[in-house]
Amino acid sequence: MHDYKGPERLTNDSYMTPSASVSLFKHRLDGRIDTHWHEFFEMGFVLSGSGTHVLNGVPERLCRGSAFLLTPADFHSLEPDAGETLELYDLIFNDRFIREPMLELLFDHGVRHTAVYGTEETDAAEREFELVWEESAGGRPGSAMLVQGSVERLLIQLSRRSGPSPAAGGDARGSDLPMPPAVRKALIYIQHHFRETLSLDDAAASCGLSPNYFSECFSKGTGITFQAYVQDLRLQFAKSLLKSTRLPVTEICFASGFNTLPHFERAFKKRFGGSPRDYRKR
Repeated sequence: MHDYKGPERLTNDSYMTPSASVSLFKHRLDGRIDTHWHEFFEMGFVLSGSGTHVLNGVPERLCRGSAFLLTPADFHSLEPDAGETLELYDLIFNDRFIREPMLELLFDHGVRHTAVYGTEETDAAEREFELVWEESAGGRPGSAMLVQGSVERLLIQLSRRSGPSPAAGGDARGSDLPMPPAVRKALIYIQHHFRETLSLDDAAASCGLSPNYFSECFSKGTGITFQAYVQDLRLQFAKSLLKSTRLPVTEICFASGFNTLPHFERAFKKRFGGSPRDYRKR
């Protein structure tokens, strides 16, 4: 492994207990939160204030009713406007929390889960977050089921308002065929581990299939091979880091999951038509 000082990675161990698969926080931000990513999924919902949210290098305005969902494949930063305080709920959960029917709604490649709700939608979302906050603190009978229901309603509400990512035209997924459940489960595993050494055998084991059968199902479900999918995910991540941070190219190479700089530069140039340094200059 290579050591580098890149954006902070927030781990499950730091923010979640082994027995909990979902946690809710309330934040008041008076200053900038620098670029970071996490091992868990995160849904943010702004209660008050204004500012800017930079998701994978793309800035968006924040105001009351702004909502966003990030996977472990995403990175972001938040900054309140001058003189403003951003107050928001921050819901985090891991893959154990996501029931199978939610995967199809939420985690198709190329969908950007951000929205600004209208007044009624904002009020409804705030009530759901308040319920999760109250039930998470109590431990009363049925609390876990109430939390599960509220979180799923929040995620469904956001999924209905979400649209294609600005980078969707270059995304890895190229098939309109139905996604097999095992492949969808593997995609979640890949999102957690694409920045590490990741083999086809590892991904197949994550969803209980043999490597050969998994490779066949993956290609049919996504339209490309497992190796091409992982490399494209790494390249898209690297491209966003080049655009939104001042990290040196070498650090971006390793942060994105590439083992050597020459391999990264060749793959980047082939994919985007120029070297990483040329892309940053443009």
